[in-house]
Amino acid sequence: MAAPGLKPIDELVRRAIIGDGAAFTQLWDTNIDSLKSYLKSSIKGLDDFFVDDICSKSFEKAFRQIRSYDPSKSRFSTWLKVIAHNTALDTLEQEARLQRGYVHIDADERQTMMLEGISDELDSPLDNIIRNEDEETTQKYIEGLPDLYREVARLRLVEGLQYREIAEELDMELNTVRTRIRRAKAQIDKMKSDNNTEEQ
Repeated sequence: MAAPGLKPIDELVRRAIIGDGAAFTQLWDTNIDSLKSYLKSSIKGLDDFFVDDICSKSFEKAFRQIRSYDPSKSRFSTWLKVIAHNTALDTLEQEARLQRGYVHIDADERQTMMLEGISDELDSPLDNIIRNEDEETTQKYIEGLPDLYREVARLRLVEGLQYREIAEELDMELNTVRTRIRRAKAQIDKMKSDNNTEEQ
């Protein structure tokens, strides 16, 4: 039930603050298109993959920091754009550092995209490790993920679907699937690492 006097967006934020994952997913659905448009217009040179990646990282940060959001100082969308802008700058800086360490022997963009597509479909070492876990442990890791990543992780790591199959199943852009699975794997890897540290 909505708190009296609150706008719909404020009600979603209120519910997200108290831990309602579904409310945060609704905040994603409400803000994702405008956030993508903001990033493309304010920061030149971002392709769709980077925009999707930055949006996912930004919502992840917003989810972790939601209790620090003060609606009396700014609208949620404005707060989110500040997070996204800073995340974009950090991401571009990291990418620039990586690129400085690479020697490009073939600048054919189509070949690069093809190689990225192939690597997406191959099982990573983390995929194999997760699949070798018992089902209960795998489900525990997936349940520990934010709502945004949980279903794509289940379809990839439990059901074994390919990226394009997941995109079709969830009616989602392929780049978004790639980004969310990559973020899900990173978070699961961190959970495994934290568990191993606690056991030592």
